[in-house]
Amino acid sequence: MKLFGQDKEEFTVLVVREADEVAEAVDHALRTAGPEERPGLERAAALLAAAREATDVELRGNWARRKMAEAGVKGRADSVPAVKALREAEPGLSLLQAVRLSQEAAALEDEERHGRTA
Repeated sequence: MKLFGQDKEEFTVLVVREADEVAEAVDHALRTAGPEERPGLERAAALLAAAREATDVELRGNWARRKMAEAGVKGRADSVPAVKALREAEPGLSLLQAVRLSQEAAALEDEERHGRTA
C-alpha cells in the first residue's frame, strides 16, 4: 500500500481506517465469549474505540513517531535526523511532507508533555 502521494504541491497522505469492521468482529466475539476471553476482548474493544476517535493528524503523527523510534532517532520529532529517518522509511516522501509529518509528531509530543492527550 502506498501511503504518500507524489504531488509536489499537495500534502497527501492516505489514512486507511478499517477500525469499524474490526470493532464489529470484536464486538461479535465479545457477545459470545466465555469468562476467560472477556478481559482481552474488552481491552481490544477499548483500543479500537480509541483508534476510531483518533484524528488524521494524530494517526499521521503517531506513524511518524513509530518510524522515528524504529530508526533510533533521539531528541525532538521535528529535528533534522527525524526528518531524514522519515524520508528513509518512506522513500517517496518529499522533504516538505517529511517536515510536516515531523511537526505533527512533535505537536503530539508537546501535548503529552503538557499533560494533554492526543
